[in-house]
Amino acid sequence: MRLHDAWLTGTATAIMLTAVVAGQAAMGATARPESRLECTAPPLSGHTVKVDLADDQASGMMNPGSGPSGMKMRLTADTTKVPAGTVSLLAYNKGSLAHEVVVLPLPSGQKVGKRPVRSDGRVDETGSLGEASHNCAADEGGGIAPDSAGWTTLTLRPGRYELVCNFPDHYASGMYAELDVTG
Repeated sequence: MRLHDAWLTGTATAIMLTAVVAGQAAMGATARPESRLECTAPPLSGHTVKVDLADDQASGMMNPGSGPSGMKMRLTADTTKVPAGTVSLLAYNKGSLAHEVVVLPLPSGQKVGKRPVRSDGRVDETGSLGEASHNCAADEGGGIAPDSAGWTTLTLRPGRYELVCNFPDHYASGMYAELDVTG
């Protein structure tokens, strides 16, 4: 192989490798199908609310000024209203950091995302009704790992609730959603 041919082959290989790596990075958190999860939940009772947990670190995008860490994070529920009674939360972590879902009552007149954040980057969990933070299992744990799921089943009365990720700085970075339970 002549030197020019070797240079062309090397350049073409580098371009193809860059395209493959860039394509994988571009897929990011939104392109991770649930079928790639490390685990699947058992059949859950009551009304199931699917909750997606994501952070832009998974897609390599940083959004300065969006939160204390400069990272935009999301907690998104597939529904915002469910009837009172048995409700299961099935949380999918599509991000690159560990996350959780804590269920907190939302007082009348309080807006979602407006809880005071303490110096440790967390909100007060007093009154918590439960959480999905156990990797590949139900209820409390050390956090749901990337590409995994966690779940919890609760009995909820009519009212307004806030679903939050209460890992340090996650709430302040946008990880909250409202869930309304109707009578």
